Amino acid sequence: MLDLLASHASVRKYKDEPISDDTFHELLQAAQHAASSNFVQAYSVVRVKDPGKRDQLAELSKNRKQYESAALPLVFCADFKRLERAAALHGKEIIGDTAEAFLVAVIDTALFAQNFVVAAESKGYGICYIGGVRNNPQEISDLLGLPDHVVPLFGLTVGVPDERNEVKPRLPAEAILHEDTYDDSRYDEILKDYDQVMKDYYQQRSSNRKNIGWTDGMAAFMSQTRREYMLEFLQSKGFLKK
Repeated sequence: MLDLLASHASVRKYKDEPISDDTFHELLQAAQHAASSNFVQAYSVVRVKDPGKRDQLAELSKNRKQYESAALPLVFCADFKRLERAAALHGKEIIGDTAEAFLVAVIDTALFAQNFVVAAESKGYGICYIGGVRNNPQEISDLLGLPDHVVPLFGLTVGVPDERNEVKPRLPAEAILHEDTYDDSRYDEILKDYDQVMKDYYQQRSSNRKNIGWTDGMAAFMSQTRREYMLEFLQSKGFLKK
C-alpha cells in the first residue's frame, strides 16, 4: 500500500477498454468507507454515461482529452440535498449556509474521492482529477441537473492507462512537518534545494521538458486570481451565506 501511494501520477490518456459496472460499484463502495464528519456523508458522484452530456462536460470543463478517452467520466459533488431531506423527515430544517458547513461538505467529498482513487489505482487503473469542472460550474450544474445545496467540486477520469507519467518529487518532509510550533525559518533554504530537484525532474522526464523550479511555477500561479465567480455561484446554491 505504501508503494502504491508513493507511485501516484496523473494519467491523461487511456486505452479504449471499459470498466464493468460491477467493478465501478466495488470501487464506489470502498470509497464510501472514507471518514466522514459526524457521518453526514455530504457527497454525491455523477457518472456521465450519455455521449452528448459527456461531450458537453468535456467542453465545459476544458478537459476534452481526459473525458473523451476515460472509461469512467465522473463529477464529485458536495451535497447537502440528501441531508435536507433527512431533516425534513423529522420536521426540521438544516443550517447549511455557514462556512463550517461548507468545509464539512468539501472535506467529506475529498476524502470520499481519494478513497475511490486509491481503490482504482490498487486495481491498476489510472486517474486524473479535473479541477476544470469549476471553469463553468453553473453550466455543468444545469447539464447534470444538480439542485440547490449540491455543487460540482471536481471531476475525475478513470481508465486503463495508455501512457504513464513519471512521479513528481514531492516537497521534503521537513518542509511540511512542524514540531509543536509552526516554523517558517527553514523555508528559504528548503525551497532553494527543492527548486533544483524539480528542475532536474522537469529536464529529465520523457515529455514536456522545461527549465523551471517549483517556486517559479507557484509564484506565477498564485499571483493571479482565478474563478472569481465561485463565491457568487456557491451562494446561489445555498452555501457560504454566513
